[in-house]
Amino acid sequence: MFGSIGMPELVIVLVLALIIFGPRKLPELGRSLGRSIGEFRRASNELRSTLEEEIRLEEQKAPAASSASAHERASEPPSDSTSGSTSDS
Repeated sequence: MFGSIGMPELVIVLVLALIIFGPRKLPELGRSLGRSIGEFRRASNELRSTLEEEIRLEEQKAPAASSASAHERASEPPSDSTSGSTSDS
């Protein structure tokens, strides 16, 4: 249910929280905890979506950049490898 925490451990934690904070303060603490968890989830989902968007944009740029450099190499005149060589005649 809650990871490695079983039902007996959960009951002990709830009883201790009830004793420490009292019945009047416990619902307020529960709401605060719920809001904090919700805010954390929203922030992590926003971060995840931002990272996925950046990765997607980089993946779109990478093929365009590699095809542009391949096009530039194809438009260059071929180099003549024999013009720089010397002969022993």
